[in-house]
Amino acid sequence: MSKYIKSVLFFLLLCHVTMAQQDTQFTQYTTNMSVVNPAYATSNLGVVNLGANYRKQWVNSIGSPRTLSFFAHTPFSEKIEMGITFTSDQIGEDVIEINENNINADFAYVLDISDNSKLSLGLKAGFTLYDTAFTGMLIDPNDPTFTNDVNEVYPTIGAGAYYFTDSYYVGVSAPNFLRTSHSDDAIVVTNQGKEEIHFYMIGGYVFPINDNFKLKPSFMVRAVKGAPVNVDLSVSALMYDRVEAGLSYRLDDAISALVGFRVTPSFKVAYSYDATVSEFSNYNNGSHEIVLLFDVSLFDLNAGYKKSPRFF
Repeated sequence: MSKYIKSVLFFLLLCHVTMAQQDTQFTQYTTNMSVVNPAYATSNLGVVNLGANYRKQWVNSIGSPRTLSFFAHTPFSEKIEMGITFTSDQIGEDVIEINENNINADFAYVLDISDNSKLSLGLKAGFTLYDTAFTGMLIDPNDPTFTNDVNEVYPTIGAGAYYFTDSYYVGVSAPNFLRTSHSDDAIVVTNQGKEEIHFYMIGGYVFPINDNFKLKPSFMVRAVKGAPVNVDLSVSALMYDRVEAGLSYRLDDAISALVGFRVTPSFKVAYSYDATVSEFSNYNNGSHEIVLLFDVSLFDLNAGYKKSPRFF
C-alpha cells in the first residue's frame, strides 16, 4: 500500500476514533434538538414539526465528514409527544468510507409545572447501522491493516429531560446509554472505536426587546469520556418574526455566522458558516450547514398557530 494511501487512511481513522468520539455536531443546534434530546416538545397540538439538516464539515480537507439529519415529531395529546429521528454520518471518499446511520423513535411525556411552564421527560430507542468500505484499495497480503470491510447493527437507547416556558428552555440528555465497540473485524482498529456515552445540555432565552425585535442567546455543552468538554455559545436577533441573524462560538474550535428566513408562517430555511480558529484552520476552508424546517398543521387543531410562530 502506498505511503500516500496509508496517510489518508490513518487521517480518516484519526478523525473517526478521536474527533468523532463526539457525536454528530451541529452549529444550528436549537433547530435540531430532538436529534439529541427525545424529551424536546412543542405542545403545539395538531402540528407536525419536520426538519432536515445537512452539514459539510472541514471543506477541502481529505475525506471531510458529511452529515444529514431528519426529524419529525408531533403531540398526540396534551401529555404525549412522539417522533422519529434519522442521522447519517459519512467520512472518507474514494479509497475508504466510514458510514454510520442512526434511526430512532422518540417518546416524551409532558408535565404541567405551572400555568406557563412544562417539564418533558423522554425516551429514545432504535438502532445504528455501521459500515466501512475499503473499495479500490490495493491490499498487501502481508499487511494486516484494513483487511476486512465492517458491517454492524447494534441497538441504541437514550433518555432526556426538557423544561420550557414561553420565554426560555433548558434540556439535558444522553441519546445513547449503550457502550458498543465499532470495527472489531478491522484489525487496525480493534478495541479502539468504542461508542461512549455522550451527555448534552442545551438552553436558551428569548428576550423581547420590542414588538419587532427579539434577542435569542443560547448555549450547548457536550461531554464524553476521552474528549474535552465542548461548549457552544450563540446569540441571534429575530426581526419581525421573519428574519434571523446571529453569531456562535465553539470553544477553541470555530466562529460561526448564522442567517435564517421564515419564508412562510410554516416554512423556514437557515444557513450557517463555521470558520475554524484552531490549528486545523490551515487544512480546511470551514464548514457549511443548511436547515429546512416545516410546520404542518393537521385538521385545524391548532387555531391561531400561524399568528404565533414557534421561537424554539
